[in-house]
Amino acid sequence: MPPSFEELRVEYQSAPLELSDLDPDPFVQLSRWIDAAVSAGVEEPNAFILATSGDDGRPAARALLLKELTPDGLVFFTNYRSRKAAELAANPQASAVFMWVPIRRQVRVEGSVEKVAPEVSDEYFASRPLEARLASAASPQSEVVESRRRLEEALEELRQAHPDGDVPRPAHWGGYRLIPDYFEFWQGREARFHDRFRYLPSQAGWRIERLAP
Repeated sequence: MPPSFEELRVEYQSAPLELSDLDPDPFVQLSRWIDAAVSAGVEEPNAFILATSGDDGRPAARALLLKELTPDGLVFFTNYRSRKAAELAANPQASAVFMWVPIRRQVRVEGSVEKVAPEVSDEYFASRPLEARLASAASPQSEVVESRRRLEEALEELRQAHPDGDVPRPAHWGGYRLIPDYFEFWQGREARFHDRFRYLPSQAGWRIERLAP
């Protein structure tokens, strides 16, 4: 028998998170926490969960990788024909959640989403390993497929069509930028009495408020 969920409970032993620990700029603070996750050896510290919803209001979430963090927003890449892309076209609002369990930290980011410029997508696509470029171009992401074998045949056909490895970025693949209007930083604490702070836009920049756990 698997252990009960109660047996899986872990008590967090983390240092307090105080207002004085936070940078006034949430983009800087997020970058610092990603760096801390890297230093702690967290695997894929740029991984996050992206939640979207379409016209029907039904939420959907999936794991992605953050590829760029700038004062303009958080950039990720995907297939423009995927379910997430269809939902973003219908409702260009999304929420991202980073969770670094080993260091007991979580960040929530919410805001609007827009496509990045084509040249940004071109530059990133060209920087990817050949096999990743082939896979992105060959996959009809989120569509029903006959079999794994058919996917592999499509991949091989594309490989044969570009023996020099110069695979162009398909028009149906590119980047999005999440432009935040909300950040929340969470530090796990003993007895689930966590530290939480949110950033909200203000005329002076960003307002930081402590939230109850």
